[in-house]
Amino acid sequence: MDERLEIIDFSQANEVISFTLLLFLIVFIRYVIVSAIFFGVFYRLGGQKFATRKISTGTWKKGQFKKEIFYSALTSFVFALSGVGMLWAWQAGKTTIYTELSTYGYWYLPVSLVIALFVHETYYYWAHRLMHLPGLFKAVHKTHHESLISSPWTAFSFHPWESLLQAIIVPLIVWFLPMHIYVILAMLVIMTVSAVVNHLDIEVFPENFDEHWLGKWLIGATHHSLHHSEFTTNYGLYFTFWDKWMNTESGKYEKLFREKTSKKTSVAAHQ
Repeated sequence: MDERLEIIDFSQANEVISFTLLLFLIVFIRYVIVSAIFFGVFYRLGGQKFATRKISTGTWKKGQFKKEIFYSALTSFVFALSGVGMLWAWQAGKTTIYTELSTYGYWYLPVSLVIALFVHETYYYWAHRLMHLPGLFKAVHKTHHESLISSPWTAFSFHPWESLLQAIIVPLIVWFLPMHIYVILAMLVIMTVSAVVNHLDIEVFPENFDEHWLGKWLIGATHHSLHHSEFTTNYGLYFTFWDKWMNTESGKYEKLFREKTSKKTSVAAHQ
């Protein structure tokens, strides 16, 4: 076994507890830093500049941010437990995680990342559809949708049951898809930044991006804000393809995106 896999001794409870708490702090602090940066740039420093790109017209609920941060802390702990479980599986040789960059060739690094994101997208889309079933929505997904107007702090605001559904996907992926440890870390960063951008409620993509060969397949704030307001549309996570294929993309999306990103709208608002 590669000695670099021997990070902690799972027979020692104090090591397991300490590492779990360390992972919790890393995940939670990462969430706080990314959310704070986007909130500061788009709402505090550039509030007027980005006003025309604000998607929802209402205001946040009283105490919404505190509630979102509380649930995000719980989510971070669940994610930490998932990370510890994945580390145990890695040390036991039960995953396909590898550490040598040249093992599958450098070309495979971005390829494995793209494959993992597509697998995650497929898993999330159908899990998300499932969470909207009447019998599951209240118990699993209602907490997240209580943020009718989302914010950067909404990114990790899930009920623990939903957090668990979100947490198991990466361990499942590395069970069958070889991934370098750096690629896994890159994916975790993408997951965090994407979640914050999608819940920003301010569109960051440029004008006409929805017509670009790549842009039309990527999800941003306009796309996901419509999910929070309509509930039964726009279930995707990173990409729009499942929503397009399953006819669940909001009919309002293209018009709203173009309205929020139009330079003419921005110029008129500042005259």
